[in-house]
Amino acid sequence: MHKYAIGVVGASGYSGVELCRILAAHPGVDVRFVASDRWEGVTVQVRTGIGGAVGALTYVPNAGTLKASEGCHAVFLATPAEASLELAPALLERGMRVVDLSGAFRLSDPAAYPRHYGFEHRARALLERAVYGLPELVDRKAISSAQLVANPGCYPTAAAVALVPLLRAGLLSDEAIVVDAASGVSGAGRQATEAYSFCEVADDVRPYKVLRHQHTPEIAQSLARGAGKPVRLTFTPHLLPIKRGILSTASARLAPGISSGAPAEALRAAYRDEPLVEVLDTPEQVSIARTVGTPRAAVAVSTADSAFDPGRVVVVSSIDNLLKGAASQAVQNLNLMLGFPERTALEPALGVSL
Repeated sequence: MHKYAIGVVGASGYSGVELCRILAAHPGVDVRFVASDRWEGVTVQVRTGIGGAVGALTYVPNAGTLKASEGCHAVFLATPAEASLELAPALLERGMRVVDLSGAFRLSDPAAYPRHYGFEHRARALLERAVYGLPELVDRKAISSAQLVANPGCYPTAAAVALVPLLRAGLLSDEAIVVDAASGVSGAGRQATEAYSFCEVADDVRPYKVLRHQHTPEIAQSLARGAGKPVRLTFTPHLLPIKRGILSTASARLAPGISSGAPAEALRAAYRDEPLVEVLDTPEQVSIARTVGTPRAAVAVSTADSAFDPGRVVVVSSIDNLLKGAASQAVQNLNLMLGFPERTALEPALGVSL
């Protein structure tokens, strides 16, 4: 098998470490460099325990990315959005393909960035070229031919997997959709602040960034693409006292004349040939434990008639926020871009590194 030279920038973050772990077992790639200001000068094995050729690599500073990437076919950016905004254009100009795990190129509307990400978008032309990389719901041919793939966010992945098939089938009314989701602490990234310290997080569950989370426009964009029109949305994230995983509960109303069995049929039809999305019989079967350490999503829907709220539909989904919500999905996209079988290095189950 031909091996492609690959680099990983932001390799000391949780998603970056997961990328290195997956790529270390990928038969079709040769990881040439890993970049991290935090761990500059130390080997991957010392910091993560990853062995082999990847483990022997020494972290270079992020500022050395362009020099280190010479000869690479593709580069992963597991960096903050503003760093990706600087690096992606430079890498693309040098003929490399980029899979960006930040939010820098996910939103098609550049006007959304100041409000939701806190900066003016300075590479607007690339927004039109970037392909949103959720393979089960996006044209795979577009991903395969893309030079720049915007890897979806974790909450948006969980929400889109649950809702887009129902919207595409025209099963939901025009009423607002409500998504309540809860994530493990790794979703906030590797940071040392009081709010995410053990004593603050343990034995507690709390909402955060209510009505102002940066993933809200991305979720709305995915739902609108599925519906073919704007979708009203309320998204509320919650912090769980666990390391990783997301459980998302979406509530909507069936459109007039839609049978109660139609949503389950739509989910099964959408994912019948998608081995990385598991459709379960009932929402009660969906759990974080079912998907943590795997590249898969789990989803189920209930439309049981209720005298209290007739026509209500509830869709529950779960993913590992660091895998299907980040690193494994990024490798899934890279596999499509390089012509490898989509699940190369992703199955059997990946396990966990933290």
